[in-house]
Amino acid sequence: MQIRSLGRSGLKVSCLCLGTMTFANQADEAESAAIMNRAWEMGVNFFDTADAYPVPPTPATAGGTEAVIGRWLAAQGTARRQQLVLASKCRFPMGEAPNDGGLSRRHILEACEASLRRLKTDWIDLYQVHAPDPSTPIEETLRALDDLVRQGKVRYIGCSNFAAWQLALSLGASERRNLEAFVCVQPRYNLLARDIEAELLPLCRDQGIGVIAYNPLAGGMLTGKYRRGESPREGTRFALGGQTGRIYRERYWQDAYLAAVDGLRDYCAQRKISLAQLAIAWLIAQPGITCGIVGASRASQLEETLAAADLELTAEDHAACEAAWYQIPRRPLTAGAVQPERRN
Repeated sequence: MQIRSLGRSGLKVSCLCLGTMTFANQADEAESAAIMNRAWEMGVNFFDTADAYPVPPTPATAGGTEAVIGRWLAAQGTARRQQLVLASKCRFPMGEAPNDGGLSRRHILEACEASLRRLKTDWIDLYQVHAPDPSTPIEETLRALDDLVRQGKVRYIGCSNFAAWQLALSLGASERRNLEAFVCVQPRYNLLARDIEAELLPLCRDQGIGVIAYNPLAGGMLTGKYRRGESPREGTRFALGGQTGRIYRERYWQDAYLAAVDGLRDYCAQRKISLAQLAIAWLIAQPGITCGIVGASRASQLEETLAAADLELTAEDHAACEAAWYQIPRRPLTAGAVQPERRN
């Protein structure tokens, strides 16, 4: 497993990161522990979670994933915690009250303390804001994050689901106010969703910002198991309740995407490689990408996906990936986007 620096920081992370949003829902506690054990055994030193997980996120289930990880960490001992790079996030509602979500100073400080308790750790290596909060000045958010770093409760800070202009304004605010700056961004990026190549990726390469890409398999679409004319299967992300399943269907459950996957599936069959491995290997080979987040609902799934870290793609492989992207009609950049709840 290749180890890379997270942007301009000195933090070293594996080129594949374990995503955990299935824990405490699609994967029970025993299976979640098996997933973490197998990922660690296969060289993954970077785990990503969020206080709002598992998905679909609701105030009633929020914190469940972090609690599962915390019990696993406690069982592993101090040495494992020292070696593991642990990332979490805050932003989405953790309760029904007006201040139970968002990126205000009050919520960030409370959310971090709660995550530390659930994770049973004294520090979070990478603390990320899960999405922008238009109701809170970015300076207020950054000041709260800066304080957490100075207190030693957080080592690095990052953001997720930020557009290029939002990240640029944040970096400018940090420099202007002499505050801790984001070292990474976590966007959606895969063979079927490459919009960040226009502005966000060039900005990150120029400013030395790490890129942790989520959804490398397009919610499972790039495993090749779905075909046109079928309905989403129970137990998959496309059939999850709440807005989560709707978002995934809006993102990918379209004829053009299914047709593109058909072509990639045929290519991989001829090449005798896994479509999932092709998709992940392509992603981590892109300029400016630090790592890809790989999730699982069963530990056995990691045998295929994590092996992609060792797959070297040919020029023909890259050409097939380009062909798939160019046959997909361009859609509004907001299609399938995460829409944070707004409270009055």
